[in-house]
Amino acid sequence: MSNIKPGYIKHGANITGKRTKLYGRWLTMRNKCTNPKHHAYKWYGARGIKVCERWNDFSIFLADVGEIPGPGMTLDRIDNDGNYEPSNVRWATREVQSNNKPDGVGNRGVRLVTLPDGRRMSMNMAARAMGLNETTLKTRVQRGVPPQHLFDPPGTVKLPKKHQSVSPR
Repeated sequence: MSNIKPGYIKHGANITGKRTKLYGRWLTMRNKCTNPKHHAYKWYGARGIKVCERWNDFSIFLADVGEIPGPGMTLDRIDNDGNYEPSNVRWATREVQSNNKPDGVGNRGVRLVTLPDGRRMSMNMAARAMGLNETTLKTRVQRGVPPQHLFDPPGTVKLPKKHQSVSPR
């Protein structure tokens, strides 16, 4: 007898009896939108994010999105408030995807900053785009430098003093 589970054979998403990465991502996508016990449900299903009906069939999902195009690629919803459906998803790097999330919504510590031209980016991408060291930018944000001075040239920004905690007497 084979150890291959029937559900994997049905969809053809198996390699020697193990689910493929794409099949695993399909299951995760569906669970975080439908299963209140899933750790990410609060950012998906609880916000009303759904998976389109046609993607209840893995083979149709595969035909619509294709195989994962490369390492580090994730399935990204273009409109963060929209559903998982063919017109609203793309394969993107985690860095690109992190720019598509509002602050504090499941972004696992990714902080978005606003560039002088109004674009919002992760600190990593913003620092690169503005020619700053990422650590310099993070320090400026943590120390409360006003947004209009976050991207000033190094050495021209006076950092506010760190908040000192005073122990009660």
